Amino acid sequence: MDKQIVNTDKAPQPVGPYSQAVKANGWLYISGQIPIDPKTGESVKGSFDLQVRTVLNNLKEILEAGGSGLDRVIKVMIFLADMNCFEHFNDIYTEYFEESCPTRVCVEVTRLPKDAVIEIEAVALYD
Repeated sequence: MDKQIVNTDKAPQPVGPYSQAVKANGWLYISGQIPIDPKTGESVKGSFDLQVRTVLNNLKEILEAGGSGLDRVIKVMIFLADMNCFEHFNDIYTEYFEESCPTRVCVEVTRLPKDAVIEIEAVALYD
């Protein structure tokens, strides 16, 4: 099996013993991303909108570093701290996945790393 670690300084560095992403046999597996500013390494506070956009922008940067893009995402797993934010999340999400909607799962969880309000992981194809 061909396996390659993907890392970019345009997205936050892992907060634990894991990789931003791993490429293997045409697939790109992206670790869960929480709203962290890649420049400071600090959690992004503020509106839910800002936090969601931070996560999706970080995901986009990792995809690009792995030779992929949002249009190549096959599956997304979304973890929300509050399912009452589901509709608001969808409004933002559709700006990033306008035409090429991947399959997805969205669940409410009790707690996320660094007490984040959202975490997203993804699986994509790469060139």
